[in-house]
Amino acid sequence: MCRVFADQDPESYRVVTRSIRLSGYCTSIRLEAMFWSILDDIAAGQGMSTPRFISTLYDEVTELRGEVGNFASLLRVTCTGFVRAHAEPERGEPARSTPLPPRLVASA
Repeated sequence: MCRVFADQDPESYRVVTRSIRLSGYCTSIRLEAMFWSILDDIAAGQGMSTPRFISTLYDEVTELRGEVGNFASLLRVTCTGFVRAHAEPERGEPARSTPLPPRLVASA
C-alpha cells in the first residue's frame, strides 16, 4: 500500500461535531476534520461563512428534492466533488469534474 495514505496525520480524520441551524432548527453534524476544512474552503470561496454555506446547500437540496436523506453524506460527497474539480489534470488532460457554481444563491 502506498505510504502517502498510511502516513496521514490522525488529526485529519478526527471526528468533529459542529452545531448548525438548518431551516430554523439547531442540529449537530459529525464529520472528519478534513471534511470541515474543505467545507471552510468552499464556503470562503462562495463568500459565506461555513454555517451559512451549509444552510444554503440544505435549503437548495430541500427545494430541489423535497428532503435531504443523509445530509452528512451529502456534505462528504460535496467535498469530494470540490476536491476532484480542483485537482490538477494529468498530462494536459481536461478536468474530469465540473466545479461548483460560481455562487450559491442564498435565501433571504
